[in-house]
Amino acid sequence: MAKRQSDTVGVFLQRRLEAQASGDITLLNCVEAGSEVMLFFKAHTPQDDIRLGAELEEVERKSIGEAPFLRARRMNSAAGDPVQVRVSGADIKATPVAAEPALFEGMNTGLAVRNGETAEVVLDWLNYHIRHHAMDGALIVNRAKPGTDKKFLRKLEEGAAKLGGLKRFVVLDADVALGQPDLPPEAHPYNVVGAPGKDRMKGPGPDAWSAPLGDVLIYELVRARFLSAARAVANIDVFDLLARDGRGNVFDRAVNSATGCIALEGVQCYPWRVRKGDAAGFGDHICVPFDAAGARKRWCVAPKVAGENTVWRLVRVVGTSPGPDEVAGFHRYMALRHPTGSVSKIVPKTSLIESETLLAEARELFGHDPVRMPEEKMEKTSGGPVKTTIVTTMKNEGPFILEWIAYHRMIGVTDFLVYTNDCTDGTDTLLEVLQDKGIVQHRDNPFKNTDLKPQHAALQAAEKEPSIKKADWLICMDVDEFISIKAGNGYLADLFKAVGDANMIAITWRLFGNSDIHEFRDGLLIEDFTRCAPELIRKPHQAWGFKTLFRNLGIFKKLGVHRPKGLKPQLWEEINWVNGSGRAMPPKMYRNGWRSTTSTFGYDLVTLNHYAVRSAESFLVKRDRGRVNHVDRDQGLAYWFRMNNNAQEDLSIQRMLPPLRAELDKLMGDPDIRAAHEYSVQMHRQKIDELKATKNYAAFYEELTGRRMQRLSRMHERFGANVFLTGPEAVPDEIVDKDPDEPFFFTVDKGETAH
Repeated sequence: MAKRQSDTVGVFLQRRLEAQASGDITLLNCVEAGSEVMLFFKAHTPQDDIRLGAELEEVERKSIGEAPFLRARRMNSAAGDPVQVRVSGADIKATPVAAEPALFEGMNTGLAVRNGETAEVVLDWLNYHIRHHAMDGALIVNRAKPGTDKKFLRKLEEGAAKLGGLKRFVVLDADVALGQPDLPPEAHPYNVVGAPGKDRMKGPGPDAWSAPLGDVLIYELVRARFLSAARAVANIDVFDLLARDGRGNVFDRAVNSATGCIALEGVQCYPWRVRKGDAAGFGDHICVPFDAAGARKRWCVAPKVAGENTVWRLVRVVGTSPGPDEVAGFHRYMALRHPTGSVSKIVPKTSLIESETLLAEARELFGHDPVRMPEEKMEKTSGGPVKTTIVTTMKNEGPFILEWIAYHRMIGVTDFLVYTNDCTDGTDTLLEVLQDKGIVQHRDNPFKNTDLKPQHAALQAAEKEPSIKKADWLICMDVDEFISIKAGNGYLADLFKAVGDANMIAITWRLFGNSDIHEFRDGLLIEDFTRCAPELIRKPHQAWGFKTLFRNLGIFKKLGVHRPKGLKPQLWEEINWVNGSGRAMPPKMYRNGWRSTTSTFGYDLVTLNHYAVRSAESFLVKRDRGRVNHVDRDQGLAYWFRMNNNAQEDLSIQRMLPPLRAELDKLMGDPDIRAAHEYSVQMHRQKIDELKATKNYAAFYEELTGRRMQRLSRMHERFGANVFLTGPEAVPDEIVDKDPDEPFFFTVDKGETAH
C-alpha cells in the first residue's frame, strides 16, 4: 500500500522526503495522486535511460532543472502498490507516498528552504508573515542531514504552538542531499552573490548536504505532494521577508491576478555590524548596497488561477508571465544564511548605506537596537587659490620628465609628488634638481620594504604628505599621460568651469602610437606622436581605461591608481562624478570602476592622451626596465601590439604647443635643469645603443619596426578581444594584407594562433 500519514492532523507536522536509491540512481519521491503516479529523480539522472515497469503506462516525461520527471497511470496494479523503475541497469522498487493536498487547501502558504538557519530565525519568519501578510500555512524543506537537528525541530514545534493564526506548518525533512555536489556549504562567502574577492576565495570542500540548492525539481515535487490545492504559495526562503509596501499581501494579489502569479524581487540586506557574542537576527539588518546589480527572483502563485500547465521552478513559474505591475518586493537577510564574524566577508562595506525602512522595522517589528553606521562628513576646501596635485611613480623616465612637468604646470597643475625606484638614467638627479628649485617633490619609493607593488606603495606613502592633504584637486597619473583639455582655452580652470559642481572627472585614455617613428630624438612627444586609436574603440581592454581628477573632500579613504578608493558609503550621495564630456557617471562605477564603456566614455571636454610606447627605440628601454607598477611582467611584442595605435590622427593637443614651449624654455633656462635633462637624454641614447647591439634586442627592434606590426597598428578596431589576449601572432598574413580602411572583423578563440 502507498505510505499514508497519520490521520491525526495538527498544526505542526513532520514529513520525510522518502527518497529511494539504487546504486548511483536516486528517486527523490514517488507520489501517488488518484490514478496517477509521479516520479521525481535527482538532477543529472539520465532521462532517456528510465524504463517503467509493466504496471505503469507513461503519460509524460520531461526535464526540470536537468532532473527527470515522469507522470504515469497504473495499468495492472492497485493503488498504493509498489512500482518498478529501471535506470541505467539499476532497479528501484518504489513505494508511492500518497499526495496530501488537503493539508494546505485554501491556505496562504509560505514555501521555504531551510539551510542552517536557527529555530529562532524560522519562528521570526513565520510570525512576521502571519502578522503582515495573512500567511496561515507554511511548508519548509529542511535540508539538514538526518539526525543532526533534533533540538531544532523540538524548538520549532514548541514555538509554532504559540503562534496564533497559523493553521498548518509542515517540515519536510530531506533524507538525501539536495545541494550542488561541487560547491562548498552555502553559508561560505564563496557562495554569496556580490561578496568581495569571491573568485579568489577558496571555500571548504564540496558538501552536497549544505551547498546551494541543486535539485530544483523539489518545487514541482512539493506542489504535487502538498500544495496543489493551496489558495496561493509564496516561494521565499527562511532568510527572506516579504516587504510591506501598502499594496496588500502577495497572496491576495496572486489570486486576483489574471496570470495567477506575482513576481517577487528581492534586495540583499546586511548588518553594519553584529555585537560581539551575538548571533545575527533580522533586526540587525539595516543596510543595503547602494549599487546592487539586479534583484533576487522568486514568485507567488495561485495554483488554481495559474492552472495546471505551469511548472514551478526556483526563480520563476514557467507557463505564466506576470505583468509589469504584478511585482512585489522582499528583503534577503544575508547574515542569517551566511553567518560570519565580519560582515565585510560577505559584502564590500563601502557599498552599504542605511535603509530607513529596515531601521524602522528593526526597532518596531523586532524590538532590536541595531549597530548603526558611524556618521561621516565631507571635508571643507581650503578656500584659497586652487591647488591641483599630481602623484606619480617613475623609473628611468629622464628624457621625458621636463616636457611632462612643463605641460602640466602650464595648464594649471601646482604640485607634483614623484616617487622613483632603481633609476640608472639620471631620473633621480633631474628630480632632485627640480625639487631644489621648488618645482617638484621627490621621494624614494618604499615598496622594497613592503609586500606592495611600487605604484601602490607610493600611493600609500603619499597619503601622509602635506601636499596631498592640502590639495583641492588630485590625480594619480603617469609620465606618459597628458591631460588634453578641449574646454575653453585648454587650461584646468576652463575644465573646472565646464564641469560646474562636479567633484570627480573620469578622463578616458586615448591610446597614441609611435606614428611610425622608430628612432628616439629629444623632441616634444605631443608634437611628434600624433596618431592614435579612434575615440570609439572598446578593444583592447586597456583602450578605455581612465584616470580620475577628483576634489579632495574626504569622500574616499585613500588614493588609487585609476580613481580614489575606499568609498565612505555614508557620503555616496555627495559624489558628482562626470566623464570627459561632462555627463554623469552611474553609481555602479563609484566603488571599483576603472575603465569607460559605450555608455560612459566621453572626450568632448577632456582626454588623457596616453603615449604608452613612444618611439620603437625608446620602447626597447621600456621593455628592459620592466613596469613600474608590475615589476614581474615583461613588456614584449604583445604589449606593443595592444598599445601601439596609429589608426587616426589627432592634433587637438597641439594648440597648447606655444605656451608649452614658453614654459619649457623657462625651465631649460636654468643651467642645472638643462644639464640634468641632457644627461638623461645621453643615458637613454646610450642604453638604446647597448640594447640594439645585442642579438635579441636587435631582432626585437626589427620586428617592432617591420611592415607587419606597422599595418597591425592601424587595424585595432577590426579585431575581437581574443586577438589582443592571444597576441599579434594570432593574425594570419591574409588579414595583415587587408586594407585597414576596409570594413572587416577578425577574431580567434582564446589562445589560438595563426598557422
